[in-house]
Amino acid sequence: MLIDVVSAEYRGDYKIKITFEDGKSGVIDFSSYLKKGGIFEKFKNIEFFKSFQLDKEIGNLIWNGEIDIAPETLYSKATRTPLPEWLRN
Repeated sequence: MLIDVVSAEYRGDYKIKITFEDGKSGVIDFSSYLKKGGIFEKFKNIEFFKSFQLDKEIGNLIWNGEIDIAPETLYSKATRTPLPEWLRN
């Protein structure tokens, strides 16, 4: 299952509304990524977080060309559906 992101809209704090090519959408709160560390440390700068872009070529959100989150993860979080089985292991 790979469903492209077709639009993304900043909704305040660490929230982004994401719409997918199948018409489903939802708001994701990315604040949990602040605890992950590593590359996600950059999200602590809210201006960096808000600088996301939609890469239409790959159908995903990107931050400064260096951070992206698997579209399956975005879809699962936005639509509140389980991750595909192959990603749960």
